[in-house]
Parts: sequence; structure tokens; C-alpha cells
Amino acid sequence: MTGCSSPLRAFAALGAGLTTMKIPRVPHRWSLSPRAAVAVQRRLAARVVQAPPARELRFVAGLDAAFPPDGQQCLAAAVLLDLASLDVIEQTLAARPLRFPYVPGLLSFREAPALLAALRKLRHRPDVLMCDGQGLAHPRRFGIACHLGVVCDLPAIGCAKSRLVGDSAMPGVDKGNREPLTIGEECVGAVLRTRERTKPLFVSVGHRMDLDSACALVLAACDNHRLPEPTRLADRLVSQARLRWASPQGRTS
Repeated sequence: MTGCSSPLRAFAALGAGLTTMKIPRVPHRWSLSPRAAVAVQRRLAARVVQAPPARELRFVAGLDAAFPPDGQQCLAAAVLLDLASLDVIEQTLAARPLRFPYVPGLLSFREAPALLAALRKLRHRPDVLMCDGQGLAHPRRFGIACHLGVVCDLPAIGCAKSRLVGDSAMPGVDKGNREPLTIGEECVGAVLRTRERTKPLFVSVGHRMDLDSACALVLAACDNHRLPEPTRLADRLVSQARLRWASPQGRTS
């Protein structure tokens, strides 16, 4: 952007502001039985909006989580990146006690409290969330990207390294090739090649997003790696934090 000497100034010039990230009140408890958690997913899935973004989505918060060996905590990272330059604006870490068991399809109840804590530490509000996980490509059409998107009322994208549900053909070998990910007649995502002759990623709508825009954003965020930079850097940050967790000096709040 002309006249801006840094990504931070560019962010302010776009009117994103310099206030701490505000998140609406979460509409449920996190300490639930698996049966109650499924009911929450089904209720909140009705709030997911599938529509093209109403404005330019330039500043992306990449999100990822990890679990230290003690099995008592979830660590989360948020990396805010400028899509125009792929420069990092800021990054945060947070840790929260685990309050939910491991149950396939209910991962957001383990990860989301820490991910929301990391988002709350951001000084700038992102335009869109990019999650290392599923959106609509989920048994109840409510993966982690849907959950965080609905709770934060922000556009959100699920960008997973592996398939959870659905069937698809294999996309062509060139970057940008994609095939629909379907459950019966329903398209729940795309299998997207983000780097030539590497394994594809599984992209799906999280909230306030359409699939074409989600795939375009993922491709725009990819530099020379298979993973888009926001989630790749969040993965690296939280993995480093996990290694430091054994040392009290390395722990985060």
C-alpha cells in the first residue's frame, strides 16, 4: 500500500484498528459430556453462513494447537499475517487446561478454549481465521473452523492436512488443481493441490465464506510450502512451545 512503510502501518491504514481482539461471549460451556457436545454442534451448525466475503480479506490469523506430554494442557498459537506481502504482523501463544476427552469429531471442545485465548491476545482484529482443521467437511458440518468462526463472528476457513469425511478424485499435479470433496450429493469441501506434485490439502468453509473464496485465499497464502503460511507458522510456533513446556521458564499463560 502506497505511503505505508511497514505491514503494521498498512494494517492501521486499512482501518483495522489497534485494539485488543474482542470475542463475543461463547454460547455454551466447554465442560460437557460428549452427547451434550454433539447437541451443541448440531445447534450451532445452523448459524454457519456460506456466502462470498462481503469485503477484502487481507489479514489472516493462522491457528493451530498442540498438546504437551503431560496430557493436562492445550497450547495454541495465533499468527496474524498480511496476505499482500506474507509478512507476519504479530503472533501469540496461550495455554488452557484440558476439560474435554479425546473424541473423534469433537476436537474443537479440546482445542477451542486455548485457541480463543490466543486470539484474545492479538492487538489487531483479523479479517479471516484459517484453522488447521476442518470446517464443513465434518460429520455434523461443524468442524473447528465453523466453531471458531461462529463464536468469533468472523469469516473462517478449514485447511486440513488429512481427510475426515467425504470422497473425492485426486486433483491434478499442478498447483491450484482441485476436486470436490463430497458426501453423497453434497459438496462439503475441496481437495486442493497447493504445491506441484505434493500431497493436497482439504479445504472447507468455516463461516461467512464460500468454497471458491476459501480455496483462493489458501492458494494466496501459500509461498514455497505445501501449507499456507498462516497455519504453517502457527504450527511451528506451537510446536516450539510444546518442546519448551517441560521448562517452567518456557510456559505461557
